[in-house]
Amino acid sequence: MNNKFISGKKNVLVTGGAGFIGSHLCEQLVKDNNVICIDNFNRGSEENIDSLLQLPNFRFIKHDISEPIELDELPELKKFKVQFQGIQEIYHLACPTSAKNFDSLRMDTLLANSCGVINVLDLALKYKSKFLLASSSVVYGPKEKDNLYFTEEYLGKVNFTSPRSCYDEGKRFAETCTITYREAHKLDVKIARIFRTYGPRMPLFDGQMVTDFVLQALYNKSLIIYGDKNFSTSLCYVSDMVDGLIKLMDSDVSEPINLGNEEEYKMADVAQKIIDSTNSKSKIIFNPPLLFMTSLGLPDIKKAKNRLDWFPLISLEEGLERTIEDVKRKRSLLQPFVNKYDEDL
Repeated sequence: MNNKFISGKKNVLVTGGAGFIGSHLCEQLVKDNNVICIDNFNRGSEENIDSLLQLPNFRFIKHDISEPIELDELPELKKFKVQFQGIQEIYHLACPTSAKNFDSLRMDTLLANSCGVINVLDLALKYKSKFLLASSSVVYGPKEKDNLYFTEEYLGKVNFTSPRSCYDEGKRFAETCTITYREAHKLDVKIARIFRTYGPRMPLFDGQMVTDFVLQALYNKSLIIYGDKNFSTSLCYVSDMVDGLIKLMDSDVSEPINLGNEEEYKMADVAQKIIDSTNSKSKIIFNPPLLFMTSLGLPDIKKAKNRLDWFPLISLEEGLERTIEDVKRKRSLLQPFVNKYDEDL
């Protein structure tokens, strides 16, 4: 037990903690800390945190961070002595990231990237917490032929009135808020620009492709790529991403840092690897791109390597194998919904 803290452990808040990356982050943090997970189940799910709910140093709060929250007044946090010890670290991941449901979630996305960010920064200011913003590679804009790798210094080309602007420009605004709080209030802030991440708990039936590929292959259905045969992307396994986020929080880095895999993968090749690994009879088909799943550039991660001693360790082959095993475990529960893929054919 660490006697430095009244409760015996550091208090860490994770917004969006029941989501894909957030739940993996909570799972890692809870090993050594008191973890407060906030989520409104907009895109996250209770299933993602089921294994954590019974742990004495994990607490879940259902709340929309677009509305202010007073943690001191919550009886479920009494054991963590928040009113005396405060919150030492805040990981802010809460923001809808749905490919197929992007249109219906625009207002939620807008509010998360504006009111939500400011509300959570106000919590960090109240408790003098270290604050990490989960930003995104979308701040750089779309992939460019003459600029495949984006460094953190690249200012990007984002259309702030496009149909995607509530997310793309929203993430830029979230970074602006974070930097402004640092400059105006001397807050200790970190900004992680997250590139495409995959792995267990990635949403199914949502157009995110990798986990959908696995389920489609297991049932010998066509693997649907939302784009053409040249659609390519960066793919970082989720445990590597979580490791990067924690290393960034523990560092003295205050400027934005790219986190992602610098390798480029064609989605058609990824789909074929999954077909081969599952001995599937599936074929690959190409559908029109989804608005949220556009072709993005690759991360230049020199800063992460040099400043954080971080780089992805899990190969694509190993990451896909782990993802396949996770989907197989849930196969019986997912079987009734598999025919949803037929709607996209």
